[in-house]
Amino acid sequence: MSITADVQRRAFVRPVLAGLWSFWTEGRRVERVCYLVGAVLIASGVFHLAVFAVDGGPWDGPVSWRKPTTFGLSFGLSLITIAWVASFLHLGDRLRTVLLSVFAVACVAETAMIAFQAWRHVPSHFNMETPLNTVISMALAVGGGVLIVVLVTLTARAFKANPGVTGSTRLALRAGFVTLLVALASGAIMIARGVVLVRTGHQQAAYSAGGFLKPVHGVTMHGILVLPGLAWLLTFTNTTESRRTRVITWTTAAYAVAIVIVIIYSLTRALAD
Repeated sequence: MSITADVQRRAFVRPVLAGLWSFWTEGRRVERVCYLVGAVLIASGVFHLAVFAVDGGPWDGPVSWRKPTTFGLSFGLSLITIAWVASFLHLGDRLRTVLLSVFAVACVAETAMIAFQAWRHVPSHFNMETPLNTVISMALAVGGGVLIVVLVTLTARAFKANPGVTGSTRLALRAGFVTLLVALASGAIMIARGVVLVRTGHQQAAYSAGGFLKPVHGVTMHGILVLPGLAWLLTFTNTTESRRTRVITWTTAAYAVAIVIVIIYSLTRALAD
């Protein structure tokens, strides 16, 4: 039994690894650039995690090594993911290049500004205490707006008919982009709340209360990887397409329930505070 299981495992793992490698070898130039840039951003997140391990200090709060760590890891993974899932969408070469290039620049800019502020030991978001901090805070908000425009455009494309992908993949892409829109919406709400608090003279409250939807933002951010990733992995199994579609449907439903639970938790906690 152990020999049979080992053979079956190899029969699954080897094609998966070959498939992953093919995304690089067969990928468009802009996609490969995004993969490389994403890897660099992930490396920056790991680097700042090491800095935290050496330097210490609080993990939570507006000034900590948490933000450059999580932003590097999250933006790096998001950039790689978006470049990958966009390869399944029906896009013209020029539009694909523009969207992915703009997204990559925005990811780098956001991560760099967060890291810059962390090394200065000052808050990044909602920090309007000096002219430089105000410029950076506003630039972060503008960068978020750019990300929203790109991702909304890709989401719209995901809902266009594309006979080149299977039904399970199509469902996973659409559901994944919808969860990503929820992440963007939660981020926009947090920024708006923080800005209102700052504008009304509650600078410190903005730091503590502005991130009340962080759990929602975190859970929904990477549904665009989880769902299409699962759909892709299922293609290496012996299951039929109809069964793969059912698996994605149930997984999407479970993910939606998890999102609702996290939203209720976040709002309840915010009201209690």
